[in-house]
This record gives sequence, structure tokens and C-alpha cells, in this order.
Amino acid sequence: MQPIAQGMDEALRRSAAEVKRQTVDDLFTANPARAATFQCTGAGITLDYSKQLLAEEHLDQLLELANDASLSAAYSDLVNGAEVNITEQRPALHTLLRGTAASVSPAKHKAVNATLASMRHLVGEVHDGRRKGFSGLTFTDVVNIGIGGSDLGPRMVSRALRTATPKLRAHFVANVDPQDLQEILTSLNPASTLFIVCSKSFTTEETLSNALRAREWLLSGGATPAAIREHVVAVTTNVEAAEQFGIDPTQCFPLWDWVGGRYSVWSAIGLVIALQLGWTAFAALLEGARAMDAHTLETPPHSNLPIIMALLEWWNTLYLKTETHLVLPYSQRLSAFTEFLQQLTMESNGKRTQLDGTTSQHPTAPVVWGSSGTIGQHSYYQCLHQGNRGFSADLILPLTNGEVDHVAHRKLAANALAQSRAFMIGRSEAQAQALAKARSQDELMAAHYVMPGNHPHSVITFHGVSPHYLGALIAAYEHKTFFLSRLFNINAFDQWGVELGKVIGQHIDKILESGQDIESLDPATANLVSAWRALNP
Repeated sequence: MQPIAQGMDEALRRSAAEVKRQTVDDLFTANPARAATFQCTGAGITLDYSKQLLAEEHLDQLLELANDASLSAAYSDLVNGAEVNITEQRPALHTLLRGTAASVSPAKHKAVNATLASMRHLVGEVHDGRRKGFSGLTFTDVVNIGIGGSDLGPRMVSRALRTATPKLRAHFVANVDPQDLQEILTSLNPASTLFIVCSKSFTTEETLSNALRAREWLLSGGATPAAIREHVVAVTTNVEAAEQFGIDPTQCFPLWDWVGGRYSVWSAIGLVIALQLGWTAFAALLEGARAMDAHTLETPPHSNLPIIMALLEWWNTLYLKTETHLVLPYSQRLSAFTEFLQQLTMESNGKRTQLDGTTSQHPTAPVVWGSSGTIGQHSYYQCLHQGNRGFSADLILPLTNGEVDHVAHRKLAANALAQSRAFMIGRSEAQAQALAKARSQDELMAAHYVMPGNHPHSVITFHGVSPHYLGALIAAYEHKTFFLSRLFNINAFDQWGVELGKVIGQHIDKILESGQDIESLDPATANLVSAWRALNP
């Protein structure tokens, strides 16, 4: 798309200056129907954005921007296989992994279905005991070894959907720090543990290091080299390297260059989810995402949930100058959701270079952070309510929580709704003075009780954390991220900043090992290398 027109930008800046003089409470007074009209629903997910700081005319401006930017057409291009990843000259067809627009590429769709069939076959073999460990024991545990998109997505879904009686207990290893793997292996039995090595290239340093140590653990636990084939499968395109490792080539599940890591939970990267929860749950996850795809394809911008989410973040970041965006799930099941979104949004849109090669003159992706439930209320919410940094937020509230303590779940919901209301109304100077007076305190103390409120935020609700609704929720944020990239005029599907760190890390690793070429480093880094080598001869 072309950069935003100067006239539109100036109009939005005037609107932002105008609305900053108002409060969300005032906006509710001016429009009693606001709570009903400032919301939309897609695939069972409801976005209530009535507590965002914008009036009807400002929303109309943003919707005009969505039309000018051709967001709906851009999404159609995405799912239809356009080369949206311009620096790597690839499409981004993660939606095809769940069957959306399957007719666009019959060959790719056939490959996806073949992979799903192979995954389902393996899951069935493990669950019914046809595939066993080297001593004849059935598998009880599965360890997913990956990093980034090969770890964060499946780890988050596994945590969100796990039950008291999983098909297999699922574990995740990502950190190259040997403590990460060691802590997990300590409680496991080599004879009943299955490993999934997730690395597209089968050369990812952190993943390969952990995989090699896992193999040594199996061998030291009684497995023969030949038995490695029963205990380790791979998600990779480098079948030759996997086979040299000891993995059966028929147990290598493909990844494709048209799927980025942070969008890959729907692929064979999700194998650990199916092994933990069963194939039905994994299929329902895909179905939920497919339902959100359909909503996004078929719904005009004014009712399109991911488009509205993107427009709100654009408005808050560029015009209301919010510095960070919080995602606050009021569900312990979603405790890893914000961490997953950090990669999805900041790795996708944390870029300064626009599609035409010029440098953006404004911030792109906000910093995403947050935590689950009421935990943050006893940590950083103090800064949110009385600090002086701007932020926006999504509060996520599943409306049911299965067979749990109903009173406790009610209190959780009360906390979520209370914090939403506190973000909106705060505490006025008059209320603070009354509170100080009630406490027999000097009027000067009242300032310590003032909370400005008026913090823009949305509340996202759905029935409960199930495979279907979780799939829809993830897809909503995927599409929001893409729409923002179009508004920011950047490529959401490469990650050259990640690549730079890898290249420099490989260079320093060689210097740490040999001590040679230390003069190629800056003096501070060279001193640290010398300090490390002195303690690790």
C-alpha cells in the first residue's frame, strides 16, 4: 500500500487532539448505545471496544483509512498466495494449513493434507500402543525441542488446553542453557519418552545442541543407536541431516518456506499438541482458526474483528501516543498467551524499513507485555493506574471455566471487570479528597489517591478456553498483525534482526572456543570473552 495520505494523517491528528480533551465516560454519556454499537463478533470471539478513546466520527475516519488501504483486498491477496514476503520472495500461506482457500494451490493443499494424515497416523500409533519405546514400554511423555515459533506456539496451546489426564505428558525445551533440558529429563524415563526435534534447517544451534544431548540421554539410558528411530521424530526440511542424526526419514514431517515460524502452530509444529491431547483436539484448533479466516474474508471492515483490532492499535500507537500494549488474559490457561503474542507481533512488525525501502518516520509495533489473571494486579498495575506512561490494553475474559470452583471463577471475572472499569474511570480529584477526608487526612494527601483513568482498552470475551475458541483467538491476532503491517507499510513475514544476532553469535562462539581473532571484537566484548575463558579453560 501507499503511505497514509497527508490529508488523512492531519485529520486523524486533529481528531486525536480533540478526543484527548474528553473522557470515555463522557463518550458513554453522549452515546447511550455505545456499549452495543462499539463491539463486533467473529467465530465466537467478541471484541468490546467501547472503552477505547474514540468517538463515532473518529471510528468512521479509521474505517475510511481501512478502505483507502484496501485491507480487505490485502487479506484476500494473502490467503490467495500473493508474494507478500517481498524480501524473501515468498507467499505467507499459514491460512492454507487449516484449509482456507484450499483451491488456490491444489499441490500445496495436497502436501498439507498428506502431512496431516502422517501426523494423525503417528498419533494413533503412539496412543494405542502400537509404537513403543526400546524396552517395550508405551510412551508416557513427549518432549518438544525447538525455539521461537517452534516452541512458543505449541507451548502456549499445550498449556491452555492440557487436562488432568493427557494422552501423553508434554514438555518443552528451548533454551540452549543445559539446565533447561536437564530439569525436564530428570523426572522422565528414557524407555517411555518420545522426542520431537523442530528445526526447519536442522541446523538451528539451540535446537540441535539440545537434540544431541537428548540423544546421549537416550543412549545412556539403555537405547541402542538403532532405537533412536523409535524415540525421535523431526519437523524439518533437511531430511538428510535428520537421518544422519538417527531419525527415520519417514518420520520427518515437512515445513514449507511459505510458512513462517511464528505462524506455524497449525503445521507439523503442532504435533506435540496432538500427541498430548489427541487428534480431535488438534483438528478443532484448526477449525476454530478456519472459522476466523472465514469471518475475516467475508465481513466488511466495520464488523471485521481483526481489522477493528488493527485500526485501534494504529490509532492508539500513532495518534494517542500509547507506548506499550498490554494483553491481560484473565485465565490461568492463557498464562503463556502474551509471551506467544510478543513474538507474533514484535517479530512481525518491529521494523523501521517500509516496503519501498525507505525508513518509517513513526513507531511501528508497540511493545507487547502482560501476564495472566490477577497476578499483575499485585505487581505492575500500580504503574498502570497511577504512572505517567501511556498504554493500551486487551483484557481477555473467557466466560466459563469448566468444572472449577464457581465462586473462585466469579471472583476472577469480578477482578477483570473491575480493572476494566478502573482503567476507564480512575478516581477523580473530588473522590480523592473525599477519601482523604474520610480517613481524617490532610487535603494534601488527596493527590496520592488520584487516578486519571481514561486508559484505552478493549475487552475480549468468548465462551471458554477450548480448542475451537483458542484457534479462533490466535487467528484473530495473526490477522490483526497482518493488517497492521499493511497500515505501517512494512513486511510482516521476515526477521532479519533475528538473523543478525545468529551470525554474530556464531562468530563469538568460535572465539570463546579458541581464543583466536579476539581483536576483531570491540574492547568491551573482548574483555568479557577473556573473563569467560578464564573461568572456562
